[in-house]
Amino acid sequence: MSRKIFIDEDECIGCGTCEEICPEVFKLNEETDKAEVIAQEGAPEDQIEEAIEACPVECIHWKE
Repeated sequence: MSRKIFIDEDECIGCGTCEEICPEVFKLNEETDKAEVIAQEGAPEDQIEEAIEACPVECIHWKE
């Protein structure tokens, strides 16, 4: 995978939707209550894309 997942932590509201859809890639940090990427290639790209699209504040993006 040539692109990387980026989470804008300033925009993240810690809803946990990304973790629910793709727990192999996303996890809520208990200290910051923000999502973080734990494994860039932990799931199929289409599953990661589903999590990105489900984010209510659109804070998860692909970076080339």
